[in-house]
Amino acid sequence: MSTNNYSFWYRNGLSLTLTILFLLFWLGQAYTGWHSNNQQLIEDGSDPLTLISYLSSGHFISATFENWESEFLQMAAYVLLTVSLRQRGSSESKKLDEEEDVDRQPQFSPDAPWPVRKGGIWLKLYKNSLSITFFLLFVCSFILHLHGSYLDYKDEQIRKGLPIEPLRSYCFDSQFWFESLQNWQSEFLAVLSIVVLSIYLRQYGSPESKPVDAPHSQTGKD
Repeated sequence: MSTNNYSFWYRNGLSLTLTILFLLFWLGQAYTGWHSNNQQLIEDGSDPLTLISYLSSGHFISATFENWESEFLQMAAYVLLTVSLRQRGSSESKKLDEEEDVDRQPQFSPDAPWPVRKGGIWLKLYKNSLSITFFLLFVCSFILHLHGSYLDYKDEQIRKGLPIEPLRSYCFDSQFWFESLQNWQSEFLAVLSIVVLSIYLRQYGSPESKPVDAPHSQTGKD
């Protein structure tokens, strides 16, 4: 049966649901962060911000992108590490002793994506486009996190009447790196959890799990 015979929601339900959840939680972050930041401003003797003003504040920008950077770093690293590393028994690993479809060289066909049909540098880039894109998203998020964290730092220093160090010095500030590293470690813990737990545990119907009756030693999903 052609996939066009299914409804739009059925064909795109996973991405649509994740998008809705992302937006709901992001709006929740903005609303609660706004109140939390205003409470701190009032305690410091400053005027509270409107919600619109808060969305361009260092507090919101930093909180948003310090999380995004860790997610994109996690995915970039995971995509690359699973190319060559294995974990016996994990549904998240390639098989130990045989090549899989993802290991075969791309071949020209009329239905192949245009970089495959084009060949050359376009094919070389496309072969690594997933990890490249994740790393670029990580770098952009890292820069925006630094920007937001520095804005928040400057606002706090101004409220306290303290001197402001230049951005080049703030790049090495322990507070900025604490914000990053506390998220990075949690992301790699989450990846480690799915890699190891999928050896022994199952979720019926999920492509992230091995079949329920598969032995613990089976590596990969098939």
